[in-house]
Amino acid sequence: MRLVPFHLPITARLQRALGFLGLVFVIGTAGYMLLSGMSFVDALYQTVTTITTVGFREVVVFDTADKVFTIFLMLGGVGAALYTLTLLVEEGLEGDVRSRFYLRRMVLEIERMEGHYILCGFGRVGAEIARELHERGRPFVIVEETSETAARARAFGYHVIEGDASDERVLVEAGLSRARCLLAASDSDAGNTYITLTARSINPSAFIVARVARPHNEEKLRLAGADRVVSLYAMGGRRMVLQALQPLAADFMDTLAMGRQGDLVLTEFEANQDNGLVGVTMDHLMSGTKNVTVLGINRGGGSIEVGPHQDAELHDGDVVIVLASEEDLTLMRSGRW
Repeated sequence: MRLVPFHLPITARLQRALGFLGLVFVIGTAGYMLLSGMSFVDALYQTVTTITTVGFREVVVFDTADKVFTIFLMLGGVGAALYTLTLLVEEGLEGDVRSRFYLRRMVLEIERMEGHYILCGFGRVGAEIARELHERGRPFVIVEETSETAARARAFGYHVIEGDASDERVLVEAGLSRARCLLAASDSDAGNTYITLTARSINPSAFIVARVARPHNEEKLRLAGADRVVSLYAMGGRRMVLQALQPLAADFMDTLAMGRQGDLVLTEFEANQDNGLVGVTMDHLMSGTKNVTVLGINRGGGSIEVGPHQDAELHDGDVVIVLASEEDLTLMRSGRW
């Protein structure tokens, strides 16, 4: 396992030096062709041997004009070649130092992460997941095995670890023991199954969402330990039908899925003994709030009560799904009214 290398673009200063050196070669070659009547190959050969100070004999016998031209070519060309070589060495050394510094800083940032998300795979689906997490301001780490794809993820400024997500050491490096959720989004059902098995063995309490391509593999992923299995084809089919039959309802769902609507946030929180929400009714929960819409309650066993009544009571472990302002969310979560 290794972190993605940090590739730095060539500097403008080095670009200018290379451009000037190329111009010297063009002037030298053209000058010898005009002054001495050399062919293109002979003129280029004479220019290279002059600038590099190799010291081979002249291709033709030089007269005074040729010698004066060669003097100026050596003064300009040798200086340009040495300056360009110095910049190349400097760029290589500085780039390596900056690369190591960047990688070390990224390692430290990942080590400090808690409650973050681990995204395994940065393909077409993974890229969309990363974009959504980034837009929602959620901390996450990408685990990608392919060097080119990992480098592409790093170009967006994401935290990236290059390695096999089914390798226990890689997931430990990504901070799975401290993570809030792992998303297995590779293009292979078998790969997502192995990732899920490995993640569950490291952190039995981790929440795992896995992607599946073939419907008959859903049960395998659930047996491997996935809490949620997402079939992109099934979801796509349902979405197309909903767009055809109820387009406005589909647009409304898309709007909700964006997470934030102005000052309102779509979120969820759990009722437990610590926050004092167990036994509280919806009417009591919403007292004192200004702008709250309770969309549903996830009861034990995975059933969801949509649009609960005001006298609906919360039990230990219930998860409330709401659309509310940050101020109201703080009030409801704390259990203080």
